[in-house]
Amino acid sequence: MSRYRCQYAWLGDAPVADVTIEIADGRISAVWRGEPGVPLPGLTLPGFANAHSHAFHRALRGRTHADRGSFWTWRDAMYAVADRLDPQSYFTLARAVYAEMALAGIACVGEFHYLHHAAGGARYNNPNAMGEALIAAAAEAGIRITLLDTAYLTASVAGEPLGGTQLRFGDGSVHAWAARADARRPHPHAVLGAAIHSVRAVPAEAVPTVAAYDGPLHVHLSEQPAENDACLAHYGRTPAAVLDDGGALGPRTTAVHATHLTPHDIALLGQSGTGACLCPTTERDLADGIGPARDLLDAGSPLSLGSDGHSVIDPFEEARAVEADERLRTRQRGWFTAADLVRAATVAGHRALGWDDAGTIAVGARADLVTVRMDTPRTAGVDPAGLVFAATAADICSVIVDGRVVARDGRHATIDVPHALATAIGAIT
Repeated sequence: MSRYRCQYAWLGDAPVADVTIEIADGRISAVWRGEPGVPLPGLTLPGFANAHSHAFHRALRGRTHADRGSFWTWRDAMYAVADRLDPQSYFTLARAVYAEMALAGIACVGEFHYLHHAAGGARYNNPNAMGEALIAAAAEAGIRITLLDTAYLTASVAGEPLGGTQLRFGDGSVHAWAARADARRPHPHAVLGAAIHSVRAVPAEAVPTVAAYDGPLHVHLSEQPAENDACLAHYGRTPAAVLDDGGALGPRTTAVHATHLTPHDIALLGQSGTGACLCPTTERDLADGIGPARDLLDAGSPLSLGSDGHSVIDPFEEARAVEADERLRTRQRGWFTAADLVRAATVAGHRALGWDDAGTIAVGARADLVTVRMDTPRTAGVDPAGLVFAATAADICSVIVDGRVVARDGRHATIDVPHALATAIGAIT
């Protein structure tokens, strides 16, 4: 049993002063005021959830800005990195990336995993070797993972066959995808879910098979106007409508990006309880656009956050960007409160990933605690309730996941994160 005394702790929707948290067997066993314990100076929040990650994209950080380019030229660079990975090098890279996430207070990652096979689409002896590498990497980094095994069958909405690097992503048919996904092994720190890459990569007739998979279901939705245009031309319906027709919308589904939606699309997502995972730092990095965050939440879609391409791994930056981007879109302020943003970064993200017992500081919840210093140049003098608008990941001084200390004083408990990142990325770039 461990006991921590927080200068401030985020309870419900606000910070409370002088809170003692007791932990037993990886869960919070008691929360009360003013008892002795290991001091946690600053504001202690629930662990963050990174609801959308592609771990290997981290190797692209700072490497795609030489020319103006587009989403599609960026994708070519991403494919080049994907072509160089095998299970061992992917484990090494993902271990470093997930350790960086741990330093940023992320207790659980949703890995949208489509890099399944060897070069040319050849199968590894263990057809899930790449996914197993990611699960093992999360364990070594000290965080939980939801592995969203992604169906990726075609190169375009019109059904163009996969070629080049994309052959590593595909299983040949949706039934072959399902057979491989069903062969995955359970792990105590992992939830096994599924993903529809997009309407570009999964034909409408295959959507129901993927949607029937048990567990969390995620999908890239309307990230690019070109995706919408191609879908309308081929199906006569928007991507959201295609997914709805295939039974893919609902409370266990999360639409990632959801940037270019029609009012009818927003209504479909909200009425079905489909969540929306926003990835603001990636959406601005790729010039994707600003999605209708407030409209989605008002319609009934819970909001979560992801770092996607990892141009930045910082839950505070992702959270406040939701409000900042809405201000840019509308030229008005005050769309999301600090409590709204903390909820998206914590409990809503965990629920989107199938961890309904995480994301809050409450008795019975998983003991994920992230403490932010209040005496840094960024946070000094800031009211605790407003820290989400001021702090960065660099201000985090303690990270506890499932009751275990994963990071302290900006250092990971077991991994030299800068060295691990430099080594892993240097080997594949």
